[in-house]
Amino acid sequence: MQNNKTDLFDTILTDNQEISPGVHLISFERDFNFLPGQVVKIALDHKNPPRIYSICSGNKESEIRILFNIKEDGILTPILASMIPGEKILVSKPYGSFLGTLESAWLIATGTGIAPFYSMFMSGLKKNKKLLHGVRELNQFYFEDELEWGMGDNYIRCCSQESSCDVFPGRVTDYLNSVSELPDVKYYLCGKALMVVDVRDLLISRGVPFENILAEIYF
Repeated sequence: MQNNKTDLFDTILTDNQEISPGVHLISFERDFNFLPGQVVKIALDHKNPPRIYSICSGNKESEIRILFNIKEDGILTPILASMIPGEKILVSKPYGSFLGTLESAWLIATGTGIAPFYSMFMSGLKKNKKLLHGVRELNQFYFEDELEWGMGDNYIRCCSQESSCDVFPGRVTDYLNSVSELPDVKYYLCGKALMVVDVRDLLISRGVPFENILAEIYF
């Protein structure tokens, strides 16, 4: 990815919350329109290449929110996590084709990969959707109160290392294997590359056409 100074502009942080250990949700004022599912580039200066993050807010809200986890050896996230409201970051205009629609779909995320799906949810695109969120620990179900209230039984939590009532014990792949017949809908995948590959292979082996699978990989 090229570090093009002209596609980044200054913006001021309005909030920075640690919503789970090592996971932050930052906010800044929205001065552009976007489609749910799109991403932005974020940087601290023009010397280092920006990183790409999904927008994690509704497209009618007054602020843009970004969800990220701290990468201890990273250039950006450790500093970004320590910043306070009033400090400046660099942000690009939104772009990307991983877009929410009104058609029926299954949305499958792990970890902070929930961000674009939460944006779709907050933008009014929850109808005819089933959302699967896979995590290791129970405190990683970000936004679970709103999602459970808004989606009911169509919000499935999968936890691989801890157990709780109403939470499927295992990974999203385990849940998918437990479903006797997968519907003929679009499948949106968002998370780390290994998860995306595993779920894509599973869906194809279960008869889902390749063209019905859309993916956004988090690095």
